[in-house]
Amino acid sequence: MSEIKKEDNQSITPSPALSDQISNGETVGQVRELTDVEKARMQDGEAHFNRLGWKRLTVVLIVEAIALGSLGMPAAFATLGMVAGTILCVGLGLLAIYSSFVVGQVKLKYPHVQHYADAGRLMMGRFGYELFSAMFVLQLVFLVGSHTLTGSIAFLNLSNDGACSIVFGVVSAIILLLLALPPSFAEVAILGYIDFASIILAIGITVIATGVQRNEIGFASDWSAWPAKDAGFVDAFIAVTNIVFAYSFAICQFSFMDEMHTPKDFVKSIWVLGIIEIVIYTLTGALIYSFVGQGVQSPALLSAGSLVSKVAFGIALPVIFISGSINGTVAGRYIHGRIYRDSVTRYINTPKGWISWIALISVLTFIGWVLAEAIPFFSDLLAISSSLFISGFTFYFPAMMWFMLIRQGSPFSKENLVWTTLNVICFVVGIVVLVGGTYASIEDIIHRYAIGEVRGAFSCSAPA
Repeated sequence: MSEIKKEDNQSITPSPALSDQISNGETVGQVRELTDVEKARMQDGEAHFNRLGWKRLTVVLIVEAIALGSLGMPAAFATLGMVAGTILCVGLGLLAIYSSFVVGQVKLKYPHVQHYADAGRLMMGRFGYELFSAMFVLQLVFLVGSHTLTGSIAFLNLSNDGACSIVFGVVSAIILLLLALPPSFAEVAILGYIDFASIILAIGITVIATGVQRNEIGFASDWSAWPAKDAGFVDAFIAVTNIVFAYSFAICQFSFMDEMHTPKDFVKSIWVLGIIEIVIYTLTGALIYSFVGQGVQSPALLSAGSLVSKVAFGIALPVIFISGSINGTVAGRYIHGRIYRDSVTRYINTPKGWISWIALISVLTFIGWVLAEAIPFFSDLLAISSSLFISGFTFYFPAMMWFMLIRQGSPFSKENLVWTTLNVICFVVGIVVLVGGTYASIEDIIHRYAIGEVRGAFSCSAPA
């Protein structure tokens, strides 16, 4: 690694981020000599943020990935039908595993890439860096908003609409804020086991309860192998984007891998996570839809009946807030690291570091709460997020990375032909979701407001 020489012939070794900044021709400014205290703080910081093994990475990815996506699956199956729903759930999951593999390969080839935005710089220079930065932060804030909305729905369900929806939204935002404060992903991994147990138990209770209720009713469910008869283009694309939302783990992968002590082990993590996701999502969507039928609700826990849904939401509270908070942490780590790129403050182990960190997480959480109140309907909020951002981070951006950063030789050579085909499929899927999903989301929001199906923004009534 290069060194920065000082006038008194002393030198310091710059961080990878600083080296990258220099290599791209940006002005760094005067670099002062670090004090012994600052050097110790930096060493402690580097050690603190370099503790993830592949098993902990898997847990952190599970925390980030398996949450809201599973709750929207049964409603997506109801729109698309059992056959198309299953094919899309498995197919998009396998594509997501592959695109995540490409993301990991980029990280191994370019170790200085700390966040998705750094990959944007490699592909498109400063423009790519700023574009990816904006999309990266907006998507993570959308995810915080989604979890704020789900928390509000959960509290309203548990209390029988015992308070104004805005109050529960504020409570949810405060919980997300507090859980997002630990800045290291290794610390979040400790909560991951609670998170995973929470969502599995909540889904299990919902599946069993809906099955028992169907048996008690005594007549067959009206589920269908084929798309719903009244499902149009907009409905179908909303359902597809809800499935896409469930496979959004690639967005945080650069950030998580940056804390790994053995980054090449990431392949184990993405395969374990991908298979777990595909199994959980497919079974959740298929079983609950088969038991409930066309009347299944989103989030799916609402379909379990009044008493059981309360139990399920109570058990699901940890996953709603733990999984939601890590998105705020990732966004905060990126912004904080960018602001304090050349300062010991970026390690968040000084008074200034902690004050700036708490302030930043508070601002991000507040914006997420505003989004949740402005778009107070679950499926469409997921659809907008999937269409605008996840379509890129999970599908067409990794495909572009392979062509621009990973590929060796002609894309039409014998050894590259399979990979070329796979990446073209990823790219096309991403662009279709971007265009079709965005159009469908906007149309559905306008339609639902026009017919009065959903409450207004910043209203006390329950979200849709």
